[in-house]
Amino acid sequence: MTVAEQLSALSAILAQRRIHSLFQPIMCLSEHRVFGHEALSRGPSNSPLHAPLNLFTIARQAGRLTELEAACRESACRRFSEQQLQGKLFLNISPESLLEPHYPSGLTLKLLEQVGLPPNRVVIELTEHTPTDDFQLLSNALHHYRDMGFSIALDDLGAGYSSLRLWSELRPEYVKIDRHFIDGIHRDPLKREFVGSILQIARASKAQVIAEGIELAEELAVLVEMGVDLVQGYLLGRPQEMGVRDSGLLPALTQVPLAEQPTVHLNATIGQLLELFGRYQHLEALEVVDADGRGCGLIHRDALPVPASSRVNPLLQQPDSNPRCVATTVVGAGLPANTVAAATVNGGWKLASRPGPFAGEPAPTTA
Repeated sequence: MTVAEQLSALSAILAQRRIHSLFQPIMCLSEHRVFGHEALSRGPSNSPLHAPLNLFTIARQAGRLTELEAACRESACRRFSEQQLQGKLFLNISPESLLEPHYPSGLTLKLLEQVGLPPNRVVIELTEHTPTDDFQLLSNALHHYRDMGFSIALDDLGAGYSSLRLWSELRPEYVKIDRHFIDGIHRDPLKREFVGSILQIARASKAQVIAEGIELAEELAVLVEMGVDLVQGYLLGRPQEMGVRDSGLLPALTQVPLAEQPTVHLNATIGQLLELFGRYQHLEALEVVDADGRGCGLIHRDALPVPASSRVNPLLQQPDSNPRCVATTVVGAGLPANTVAAATVNGGWKLASRPGPFAGEPAPTTA
């Protein structure tokens, strides 16, 4: 097909709004539910521009990428609303379109009002296929979307021209790891290291990680063990015209056990706390239980004396203030409301009333 014929086909698709929207589920493993769907666009099935690569390439060459992306967003929002799908709707958009100076603003918000979708259910998924030069202008554009209630996702982390800088500059709510790093992760220690590093940065930046491109049960098992909670891929659901309303319809998901939340006992050491927080990257707190398994407190990740992601021996790296203890509020029968406990390097907890005399003191080991 000649370029002229492709341009003619593109014009017909845009004029007749012949965009087909497909939806691929994004699953939340810890809750066994559909977290949302990514909207993917195709041309007419009988067209040489059916494949997205061909469709978007010719649109970019013709200078009509922004127009095409707007048509795709309109189709996706309407179909998502018509199907009454739950969770978030992830909409792909390129930096070029966000920075298009002549495109009228507010069209996406107006469209959502028409179909009855609140902006807080929509995630703008930034897909970088060409280099981004003006980070400040892009950041301003995304802040405009945030001010209207949208969330931001960075797609294909590790594959773009400047994805790490985009993450640092834009601080997205969601980060999607490029499928290259998921493919065969169960056989590749280096890929596991990469994903582990991404989880650490995500926690520091308050972003949620989505692993996409999962095709094998072995890959999913490794990601579950690493603490990845949001997943996407052919194993869990292929892009379809009809979105997923019942997570029970996904066989691969039913084989994933609900994640057990780890707990620590009253004789836990700081080293053990660090090891658990390092293994379960998604946890912000660990429950403290007594000898009978009853909950009596929570220890928060931020309360640790060294970062949970640190590879340094925690016994060798202590802060100057409160060098040997980490405190947590305790709730238990017969205890005052302001009772707190301190876990020490050597193990054991010491109860005290806030602020407590235990700061910096070793505590005797208790059962």
